[in-house]
Amino acid sequence: MTVETVWAGKYIKVIKDGTWEYVSRARGIEAAVILAIDDGHVLLVEQYRVPLGKACLELPAGLVGDEEAGESVLDSAGRELEEETGYRAETVDSLGFFHSSPGMVSEGFTLVRARGLRQIGDGGGVEGENITVHRVPVANIAAFVAAKRAAGVAIDVKLLLLLGAGMLAN
Repeated sequence: MTVETVWAGKYIKVIKDGTWEYVSRARGIEAAVILAIDDGHVLLVEQYRVPLGKACLELPAGLVGDEEAGESVLDSAGRELEEETGYRAETVDSLGFFHSSPGMVSEGFTLVRARGLRQIGDGGGVEGENITVHRVPVANIAAFVAAKRAAGVAIDVKLLLLLGAGMLAN
C-alpha cells in the first residue's frame, strides 16, 4: 500500500493509506493534557473551538514542540497550565499516553497530573485565546458539566476521566 500526504499545514496533515484517510500532527508536535486537582477542586477551561463553532469545556491542555523544539512534555504541561489557568504546579508527572480518536486521527496525548498548585495569575491563555478558567468541586463535576452542556457548551471527551465513576453507578 502507498502512504501519501494529501495535504500538510503548519500543525496537521491529511494522510491517505490505501483506502484509509486520517489526520496526523505535523512536525512531530505532541499534546499534553493536564489533570490539575487542588483542595478537592479540579481546574477546567472553556474556550471557543473553531471546528465545533462554539465554546468547549476541557481539561487544560497544550501542544508540545509547536514553538520550542525539544521542550519536554512535562515542561510544556507546566507552561500551558500557567498560561491557561494562572496556576503553577510544584510537580507534574506523566499518567501515560492515550489516543484521542484512533479511527480518524493518529494523534494522541500525554495525560499529566499537576500537584502542589499555587495561583500566580488569572490565566486566560495567550493573546486571542480568551480562556475562561473554572475551579469546580470534584464532588459537583457531573452537575457542572450537565449545566454547561444544557447551556450549549461542547464537552471534551477527556472529561469522561472525571465523570466515569458516576456514569458506571446504577
